[in-house]
Amino acid sequence: MTEKKFEVAMKRLEEIVKGLEGNDLPLEDALEDFEEGVGLVKFCSKKLEEAEKRVTLLVQESGGKHTQVPFDEAEKTEAE
Repeated sequence: MTEKKFEVAMKRLEEIVKGLEGNDLPLEDALEDFEEGVGLVKFCSKKLEEAEKRVTLLVQESGGKHTQVPFDEAEKTEAE
């Protein structure tokens, strides 16, 4: 799949869902759209995973000092 923007992929995915929900498509067209949608879901999931890795949160330590930690580690810290 060529490099796309997340927002463009999500918009296309929404269009596909609306088309499939409408029940107006011939079976072959519906299958093609479904396959495209699966690819877009994979693409969007990958982009979200990449974004999550890039996100860092500032966590205040007991001494008032701030440190950057990966997003998933911050969630663990907040849960404790």
